[in-house]
Amino acid sequence: MTEWWLWMYVAAMAGGVVLFTRWRADPRGVPGSEYRVAIAIPLWSGFWYLVMALGGGRAEVAGLTLYWARYVDWAVTAPLLLVALMLTATHSLPERCWGLTSALVGTNLVVFLSGLAAELATDATIRYTLFTIGVLAFLGLYGLIWGPLRTHAHRQPEGIAAVYTEAALLLSVLWVGYPLFWLIGPTGVGLISSATTSLLFVLLSILTKVGWSILDLGRLRALSDRGHLTVV
Repeated sequence: MTEWWLWMYVAAMAGGVVLFTRWRADPRGVPGSEYRVAIAIPLWSGFWYLVMALGGGRAEVAGLTLYWARYVDWAVTAPLLLVALMLTATHSLPERCWGLTSALVGTNLVVFLSGLAAELATDATIRYTLFTIGVLAFLGLYGLIWGPLRTHAHRQPEGIAAVYTEAALLLSVLWVGYPLFWLIGPTGVGLISSATTSLLFVLLSILTKVGWSILDLGRLRALSDRGHLTVV
């Protein structure tokens, strides 16, 4: 199976790597660590979608196609997105909040494992129980993003704090799509087909893993152009 949208995704990730590499060569006051994270996300994700585009990275489980390569992708890129968000939240601060970042990544791990276990479950009650656990962890993740991490972000100058708010809002809105598409797809109530679900996940992931970084880095670079950004 060689769905065209998988190749579209690979092309989008390659474009993201090229763009962020070019931006890194002209950082405009944004630390190199933020560019390295932004590059690593589409590089890792694009590789695993290339595996799927070539016909691998999937298995039949209980009559449904499990795209296990997608979970390998998420296991790395979701924590990296949280690290990127933390770097924006602490850009002009003298310290990074690695303890809080560990809590974010740990909570996301619960979301990730719940989703994977739910997709592997053959009993509907167990599947929806695991899905509910994942949703509760998801809400806990949002609580950390809009609670303590936002508090750190607002210790910074107003312009950088505003970038954090925009980045956190966009990521929060986009990430709602993952449990939503899971729920209405074949793994849930089955309102849409497996092919449609895969296409929606592809479009959502392009926006999350390239579009989000364009907003985050682009806004920080724009602040630098106006003289409001300082490398720490």
